[in-house]
Amino acid sequence: MGGRITALTAQKRNPQRINVYLDGEFAFGLSRLAAAWLQVGQELSDEKVASLQAQDADEVVYQQALRLLEFRPRSATEIRRHLSKKGIEEPLIVEALERLQRSGLVDDDRLAQAWVENRSAFRPRGRRALAAEMRQHGLPDQAIQDALQGLDEAPLALEAARKHARRLSGLEWPDFQRKLSGFLARRGFSYDAAGPVVKQVWQEITPAKDIETEETL
Repeated sequence: MGGRITALTAQKRNPQRINVYLDGEFAFGLSRLAAAWLQVGQELSDEKVASLQAQDADEVVYQQALRLLEFRPRSATEIRRHLSKKGIEEPLIVEALERLQRSGLVDDDRLAQAWVENRSAFRPRGRRALAAEMRQHGLPDQAIQDALQGLDEAPLALEAARKHARRLSGLEWPDFQRKLSGFLARRGFSYDAAGPVVKQVWQEITPAKDIETEETL
């Protein structure tokens, strides 16, 4: 496969890749990064060609992983799953992930913490729901536990309940309690966090009514 480089041309469909011609014939394609130090007239041994192609394979997989991160942050497991489905060999996946982790582009601990903070700010969830979501996205248990450590469900449950209670205006206490409790349970809040919140929100929106009286009707 070795020989003398007679031409280096950008590919028409992908200018970021270079066609390498050896002894007047097309030999192989390389990413611009892998081809950066090549020049016409240079002699390439079989070993050098193999090294360039291996470097190129690493770069191609790395670029695929980078494109996944253009849409949103992802866990290492998510990236591994995606690349595996494309039939990419495990050593190449490992190399790409190590590069991403060294550069800080993939960080499961940071992603888990950001997940909890984002949900708490915009769509409050309880511990159970947050943990399930993060596991679904491939985050490891230790990262999930660390991110949830110290999370206070009570104010989050209250915020979620207040927003949802607008849809329940006009209901009597039994129906209000059942529906709001069910909503909070689906959001992953524990009974200990949800119970007092349901009563508090009821009293906020119907201050003239008494819960004990409503329960006996």
